[in-house]
This record gives sequence, structure tokens and C-alpha cells, in this order.
Amino acid sequence: MFHLNDLWPDGLVWLLLASTVLSLFLRPKIWPALLSLTAVAALYFSRISPLALGVVVIGLVVAKQSQRLTGAYKVICHGFVIFWAAALVLHLIPGFNNLLVLDKAFSGSNSTPFSMYLNLDKPQIVFGLVLLVPSMLKHTTSITKPQFTIVALLFVALPFMAWSTGIVKPEISLPAWTWVFIINNLLFTCVAEEALFRGYIQQRMIERLTPFAGIIAASLLFGLVHFAGGILFIAIATLAGLLYGLTYYWTGRLAFAVVIHFAFNLVHLLFFTYPMAS
Repeated sequence: MFHLNDLWPDGLVWLLLASTVLSLFLRPKIWPALLSLTAVAALYFSRISPLALGVVVIGLVVAKQSQRLTGAYKVICHGFVIFWAAALVLHLIPGFNNLLVLDKAFSGSNSTPFSMYLNLDKPQIVFGLVLLVPSMLKHTTSITKPQFTIVALLFVALPFMAWSTGIVKPEISLPAWTWVFIINNLLFTCVAEEALFRGYIQQRMIERLTPFAGIIAASLLFGLVHFAGGILFIAIATLAGLLYGLTYYWTGRLAFAVVIHFAFNLVHLLFFTYPMAS
């Protein structure tokens, strides 16, 4: 059973973290100060160890210094930051005491149980990747009507494609913890994943290959990291990655890719079995 008291006072850490993530898109100059406050709160509530905080700082410093380097040194820095990001995403760095919000909860009677954490490690990759490639938040283009139509049609079609495979079934639900899901999924999950797969991987591949190859490759990688759900889940996740990739490429706005990603996940939760059908 979910209780609001379970989020307090430790939830202050993630409230500060959420503010830090939002500031990246709204007030970029203040995110370092907000991230510092988040670190202080996390240390105070024993949600991060000094060693884990040191690992985070090292990754951020290397990412920042990479902007001044060229050639092999820059490549090494990029490699280090991506390795650092992967370790954070996979929860391989000890010293992070992530907050368990839901333990084997059900969104509906026909859904499988799932657990939800407010992670402190995974969201850190956003700040490292933005320092590594600041342009991921600055590049903008104008989406055309045909492009918008494709994005809209793919967004509408994807839930029905997932339904047709049998991995989900229609089920309307509004759990008491929906608001926590919204904050967690939007600001901590979707922002981190879009920064990695679209802002970094897709953009780097497009620069070295072609737009088509870059978008497809990033979408395939995004699908593969959902291997725990099985081959059909990988297929749907790959198509979802294509939707997010096209959104980012055609608009040039990482925020738009994040919003589309989150909207798809919210539709999944509210109108279908989540995360899968039992």
C-alpha cells in the first residue's frame, strides 16, 4: 500500500533533484547550484555515500573538461563519461540508497506486479551528458506538417500495436500513486533516457553516418535495453524509440522527445495493463 508519509522527509532529496532537472530546460545557469543542494540533502539523509558522491563529481568534471580537449584526449573523455553513465544506469556504483516507493504493486487487476524506486544514480547521467555535449539542449529546427502527422500517427498506433502482440491489454486505471509515477517517469526516467539515446547516441551517429542510420541505430539500442520484457517488448520499444528519435531529429528539441516519451508511458499506465498483461 502506498502512503504519502513514505516519501517524507527523504523525499526532499528528490524534490530538489526534480527542480534541478527542470532548471536544465528552464534556467540552465542555476542547475549546478541546485545539484549541489541535492547532494547536501542526499548526504544528510544518508541517501548517498561520500564515495558515491565522489564518483558523480569525477564524471561531471571529466565531462566538463572534455569541452577543452581535442583529438584522442576528447575521445577518451567521451568514452569515460559513457562508461560512467552506463554504470549509473545499471546501478553498479555502490553508495546510492534509492528510495523504494512501490514494492510489487498492481496498477490494475489484469496487470503484472512491479516495483518503483526514486533513483538518485540514474538521473545524474543527464548532467554529465549535457556537460559533454551542451548542444543537445540548444539545437532547434521547425517540424513540418507532414512530419508532425507522422509523429502523431505513430504515437496513436503504437499502443494498439502493443495490444495486438498480447503484451498489454486495455485496462483503465488511476492508482493512488499516479502522481509519483508522473514525477518519477517524466523527470528522472524519460529525461535520462532521452539524453542518452537521443541527445548523445543518436546525434553522434547521425554526425558520423546518416540521419536514417543514426535514428535506426539509436532506436534499436533503446529497444534492446528492454530485453527483460521479451522479444515482443523489444520490438515495441524499438518502434517507440523511432517515435522519440524522429521527434528529436525533426524538432531539434530534447524536451519534445522527453514529453512524447512520457506521454506514451502515461497512456500505457492509464489505459492499458502496466507494465504487462498478467
